[in-house]
Amino acid sequence: MKKNFRKYSILILTACMGLQACNKGFEQMNTNPNASSDPTPAFVFTKALLDGSGDALNLLQGTMQYTTSYNDVAGFGAKYILSQSQQSWIVFNNAYPKEINEVQQVIGKVSGSPDQVNLLSCARIWRVYCFSRITDLYGDIPYSQAGQGYTTSNYKPAYDAQQAIYADMLKELDEAATAIDPTKANFGAADLIYNGDMTNWKKFSYSLMLRLAMRMTKVDIALSETWAKKAIAGGVITQDAEVAKVTGYVSAGQDINKNPLALAMLNSDYIGANGSSNPEGGKFQDVFINYLKTNNDPRLGVLSVVYVNGKPDTTSAIQKGMSSSLGTKPADFVTYSEPNQSTILQLNSPYMLLTNAETSFLLAEAALRGWYSGASASVSYENGISASMRQWSLFGAAGAINANQIQTYIKYHPLNTAGTFDNQMNQIYTQFWVGVYPNSQEVFATYRRTGYPALVPNNYVGNATGGKIFRRFLYPATEQNLNGENYQAAIARQGPDDFLTRMWWDRP
Repeated sequence: MKKNFRKYSILILTACMGLQACNKGFEQMNTNPNASSDPTPAFVFTKALLDGSGDALNLLQGTMQYTTSYNDVAGFGAKYILSQSQQSWIVFNNAYPKEINEVQQVIGKVSGSPDQVNLLSCARIWRVYCFSRITDLYGDIPYSQAGQGYTTSNYKPAYDAQQAIYADMLKELDEAATAIDPTKANFGAADLIYNGDMTNWKKFSYSLMLRLAMRMTKVDIALSETWAKKAIAGGVITQDAEVAKVTGYVSAGQDINKNPLALAMLNSDYIGANGSSNPEGGKFQDVFINYLKTNNDPRLGVLSVVYVNGKPDTTSAIQKGMSSSLGTKPADFVTYSEPNQSTILQLNSPYMLLTNAETSFLLAEAALRGWYSGASASVSYENGISASMRQWSLFGAAGAINANQIQTYIKYHPLNTAGTFDNQMNQIYTQFWVGVYPNSQEVFATYRRTGYPALVPNNYVGNATGGKIFRRFLYPATEQNLNGENYQAAIARQGPDDFLTRMWWDRP
């Protein structure tokens, strides 16, 4: 796999040069000079997968109270500091010129050919994955006209309402999954998620559908139920082998071939591996570590280390999270917990996109609502816990949690089926918070929808939200300057371009 991965990396670079190469033929002056006239779908698709999974949202790790920093600049996610609000522009600015343009080119190239139906389905599913991440952070965004700068020179795309975006994304997932034909060609080794396994791509599509369907529970419960049931009937991820993850990363060489989250975390803070020379002052936050310790969670030693005499120590008793209220480096900085170099910080570890754990917790909620009869809410909840612990074995021997540890934890953390709906939602989505780490963006979305886990906001001096956890990111300033008319139309419809403005599905 590593050999194939390196081969495709080289081919990707060649393809990327083609994507931006100028057409010098005077007879073709009306051709967009920034678009390739004949992109190779496999190469561009691989690049779209790498870029679409590469937006490592470290600031949301702070927001969901996994990590923090004593540094005001690096600590924006945990402190919501007004002067650092431009950090929320990053996803928008990165996504459109990279994965959105790339996957749009793939779709344009393979559309209309029955023999390439699987290639088209994969590209449509990936396009939904990428757009869902953008709209869930910003709300209304360019969607129907996005990616047309290369094809039609439309550099001022209109913003679509999030409700319309969701309707189209769900339609796309349904049509793409239905169109999959295992007898036809696939992307093979260019597919870094499933290596051309179209049965699993179908499960990925329906699992994304379930994720998006549950997003709508507060804004349109009937539509949420309809799409959730369709997704479940279609077949969602329920086995470890079906997990959607990018694999084949390597520990050396070009950065594009390394796990993007591990790379970002190492470069920002943990490359020294000594517990003290963290350039941006990052550590695990006390909220997360305290929860793991209080509940005797076997994931604590998998995820967290404290450096003692320069060596990493996973002993539970010495793990200690740092407060997000700190504004200067504490004298005992070295004694605080930080990510484990042997698991979460491995550059050749898989990048998890959508897991068995996530779908199990969503199925637990669906069962609680009476939308799923395949298993009880309690069984699905326990499946989620179990899957979330097993998945760390993908990170090597240091991530292994044995069956006895898993069953012991479940024994002491059963779902309180005699409790109220709200009580059980609290349990499900608190376990979700721990179970899908480090996917902080998905936890952020679920937190806004459900209110769980019940995090206490950080009212840090100089914050941008009045001491509240923000609800969305800000549009980049370039949108005001370069696409002002459409930007103004979006905020007139959605509300002020403010951290506390709620998007369509995010209702009180």
